[in-house]
Amino acid sequence: MPKRKRQTRSQSSSESDFTTEDSDASIDVESDDNPGSRRVTRGSAKRMSQGDAQEEVKMEDPGSRGRADEHGTRARSSILHPSQRNQGNASPSRHGNNATSSESESEGLAEDTGRRKGLKRTAKAMSYYGSPPKRHSLGETRCPMPGCDSMGHFTGKFETHWTLSGCPLYHNLTKEECKVRAADRESKQKVRDKIKKEVKDEAHMALRNPSPTRSQKEYKDKVKEQRKVKPVISEEQKEKARQHKKTHENNREPLLEGLTSQYDLDLFREAQARAAEDMEKNAVFQESEVQQGAMFEAGLKTIQFGRFELDTWYSSPYPEEYARLPKLYICEFCLKYMKSATILRRHMAKCVWRHPPGDEIYRKGSISVFEVDGQKNKIYCQNLCLLAKLFLDHKTLYYDVEPFLFYVMTEADTTGCHVVGYFSKEKNSFLNYNVSCILTLPQYMRQGFGKMLIDFSYLLTRVEEKTGSPERPLSDLGLISYRSYWKGVLLKYLHEHKHDREISIKDLSTETGVNPYDIVSTLQAMSMLKYWKGKHIVLKRQDLIDEYLKKQANKPPEHKAIDPNSLKWTPPVITKR
Repeated sequence: MPKRKRQTRSQSSSESDFTTEDSDASIDVESDDNPGSRRVTRGSAKRMSQGDAQEEVKMEDPGSRGRADEHGTRARSSILHPSQRNQGNASPSRHGNNATSSESESEGLAEDTGRRKGLKRTAKAMSYYGSPPKRHSLGETRCPMPGCDSMGHFTGKFETHWTLSGCPLYHNLTKEECKVRAADRESKQKVRDKIKKEVKDEAHMALRNPSPTRSQKEYKDKVKEQRKVKPVISEEQKEKARQHKKTHENNREPLLEGLTSQYDLDLFREAQARAAEDMEKNAVFQESEVQQGAMFEAGLKTIQFGRFELDTWYSSPYPEEYARLPKLYICEFCLKYMKSATILRRHMAKCVWRHPPGDEIYRKGSISVFEVDGQKNKIYCQNLCLLAKLFLDHKTLYYDVEPFLFYVMTEADTTGCHVVGYFSKEKNSFLNYNVSCILTLPQYMRQGFGKMLIDFSYLLTRVEEKTGSPERPLSDLGLISYRSYWKGVLLKYLHEHKHDREISIKDLSTETGVNPYDIVSTLQAMSMLKYWKGKHIVLKRQDLIDEYLKKQANKPPEHKAIDPNSLKWTPPVITKR
């Protein structure tokens, strides 16, 4: 039977279909000598798969099936990790012969065609899970840790890394120490596997109430003995931790030695290693999906924002071509969003922004606040709203930003002013809303920045000689933050006016800037408002005031707070057109 001439449709499609990203990086091609590094578009990938399926239907003889297996092997090698592509492309015929010899000639055409439909996803899994990658493509992604050469891995199983979770330097370790810890974890896992094997024994599990085995009892006693040893933090360790924090700030993991028992510390390190390994697997799998132009129906999962990799909480209406990606790369200064780390790296080499646009109206220490007009800096404010929607459920404002002012809080270091959070307010609010939307980015939560933003919004309200309230509905975290702030403001006011016999809600609202409705709801939540003889009476609960004063006294000296004297701001005059 004469052999049909095979059309190299996939090669022509992959060489002709390129997409341009933006003005920063027109075509994401690393080198013309390495065709495997080119990013294939979704349309070309679809045509490639359709062309392969049509050729499979036409081939019925065993010889053509062998050639199809050879083509499938080449497709598998095209999505291998960059460090394995040369090995995969060296001898494709050898892999194709092995695949042909392993199949039975009795398999029908329907079964073979069905196997081809799942080849694409199966090959991706085989490309990683078959043999872990030894080296990442450093030309594509690099570790965001300053001073790190991307060599080594926290798990001790890889030669390179590209995330902070896998960076040995971030965890205050060396490559060699990571490998030693990996060997130690493997030996401990063998002991656990041995104990599990005894537990799963059929004779033991046949009992109605199986008692712990001897190995389980010995292991439990061993853990108890190790946890009995309570560490004592010496002054030398405290000074070392302070120097470490002062030297590296937030660029390194805090020193953990002496905080808990050695067993619990090793358990925490093991959990860190497992999480880092899972992130590494997901990153490799997602990279192969993007190179093949696959569709991600689940949408955006993570973003790279500066040196932080953040998991998204909600969806955001980014353009469709960006919203379908599993990961988005955002410049932390101008907030421009990009598709890949290569484009972000090229953009950062040319980006001249190091702080938000607008006027700096507040500065104390490393904390600054910038007032950004949505009409003057429309693109920046739109990108800020799109970023905020990833972490807010009730946000509806994305593109209509002209009627709003944005107050962006930043934390400065040697590289620039990094966005901590922001709040927006209408230029003309008929309901006296002093906040339309407020957000603290996840990496800065639980550090006091949320209350600083709320306090700053009420500071502006007091300067304007008004009373204000946040726009409803509030998110769950927003409601908790505002209730906590209102409670602190009211208790502080009651303590400062403890000698006054009469206190009115109106005076309290005027001095604090808080809306009377919010004051009444907070007093009711604290059971400090009572209706007696036709009047509402504010009850002074000394226990709550003492608890508030105790918390204030226990706060560290570096506690973050807004200083009204550091504000340099005049209320804007809004003219109607």
